Amino acid sequence: MASFTLTPETWERVKIKFLRKYRDLTQADLSFSPGQEDQLVQQLMQLVKRDQTYVEFTIRKALADADGNRL
Repeated sequence: MASFTLTPETWERVKIKFLRKYRDLTQADLSFSPGQEDQLVQQLMQLVKRDQTYVEFTIRKALADADGNRL
């Protein structure tokens, strides 16, 4: 189970950070539906070729400073 909860608004901010960091990703790659955090983590693990711990850490880090530019 994912260690965070996303809303459509917070995901939009986090998604922008992912798109900046991983320039080969597209908007379609980062689609998300509320309540589907676990599926999002699995999808991101495949796309960025990192483990679950890294993906969850990166999302939590982005959520901690949702208005900042850094990921």
